[in-house]
Amino acid sequence: MSDYIVTNPATGETGFNPASTTDAEVSASLASADSAYRTWSRSTSVAERAALMQRVAELHTERRELLADIIVREMGKPVEQALGEVDFSAAIYSYYAENGEKFLADEPIELLDGEGSAFIRRSSLGVLLGIMPWNFPYYQVARFAGPNLVLGNTILLKHASQCPESAAAIETIFRDAGFPDGAYRNLFITSEQVADLIADPRVVGVSLTGSERAGAAVAEIAGRNLKKVVLELGGSDPFILLSTDDMDATVAAAVAGRLDNSGQSCNAAKRFIVADALYEEFLAKFTDAMVGTVAGDPTQSATELGPLSSAIAAERLSEQLSRAVASGAKAAGSGAQDGAWFSPAVLTEVTPDNPAHSEEFFGPVAIVYRAADEAHALELANDTPFGLGSYVFTTDPEQALRVADQIEAGMVFVNGVGLDSPELPFGGIKRSGFGRELGRYGIEEFVNRKMIRVLR
Repeated sequence: MSDYIVTNPATGETGFNPASTTDAEVSASLASADSAYRTWSRSTSVAERAALMQRVAELHTERRELLADIIVREMGKPVEQALGEVDFSAAIYSYYAENGEKFLADEPIELLDGEGSAFIRRSSLGVLLGIMPWNFPYYQVARFAGPNLVLGNTILLKHASQCPESAAAIETIFRDAGFPDGAYRNLFITSEQVADLIADPRVVGVSLTGSERAGAAVAEIAGRNLKKVVLELGGSDPFILLSTDDMDATVAAAVAGRLDNSGQSCNAAKRFIVADALYEEFLAKFTDAMVGTVAGDPTQSATELGPLSSAIAAERLSEQLSRAVASGAKAAGSGAQDGAWFSPAVLTEVTPDNPAHSEEFFGPVAIVYRAADEAHALELANDTPFGLGSYVFTTDPEQALRVADQIEAGMVFVNGVGLDSPELPFGGIKRSGFGRELGRYGIEEFVNRKMIRVLR
């Protein structure tokens, strides 16, 4: 069959294993996507495409339990979080269905000489290739496909090899919603086939969410072929605590920020930077809460922490933790691995020369730093190759904005976690990638802003 196979990380059971997409099938899919762009896309209005997208949102809601069960099997996501992901994806599709016409409306230009008129008209570009990861199988696709199909681009989608069942389910939804053949095509393809697609002149852009290595490889091929890319490559987001009037609530937010999706979120809080006066109390309560969180059956609604996505992912995390301790860090909690299961751990005394200081821990491992003052907290926060998201907790509104202005990241959340929403742009800087998804900017990445000037 293929490398695309469902392997339940909680049980080890295998499931859906589709055949690989052959070169001939890839060629046919690309031709179909290009044809759909040149016919359907150019002959339909934004309103017509938005109506189809609204139906996609409705189908996600109608099939939410089925869709959630699939990703519980594929990557071990606790079922309540899986349902939440489906609901969030539906909200994203609905957001672009409701706002597409407004976002894509003609934009007048005030002319300096005052003669005639001019405006910007936004239009689609062509076939796009999406390369998606396993940690949010529906949400990652929604924030890419939603805006671009409303705009009129067509989509070829390569999902992660462990997510073939959700990949197929998404394609079925687009078809059942009424999108024509070629508007959205799922492909079970190899890295070599991906490279060939990027090089094909009919593919005009690529969006990838994944590792730095994958992002660099895709960007290199795209650059050689003069293709635009949008990259989201993970992060090691700081959680800066400078003051609080409710330590228990702050600790609860910190734990939730770290353990969302079993610690496998790109923009999860991962490095906790705490003002000196609060450090001991925070560390004690945070460590107790982290270590006290026990992983459970992801099919049960009460479960907050499931297995990691695979035994390989757990092995990598275990190796990282061992390197950190061998390099001088202290670990609280067992950080024990059993197959894909991994017990939470908290690291302290991580120095700049420790590899943990510059790595992303993709799982239930947190690093806690002591900050002498605000300036030191910012120095620690920015001392990372990543720049995706960040969190600032303080009772001082002026300090919140002052610190937010100086954080080197694409997103800053003040006094809260889990605040993502369809209207809020998502993306980072530095080695976290470039480009934006969601919000108004999510529909602006793969667009032709055509200037039209009329003299009379």
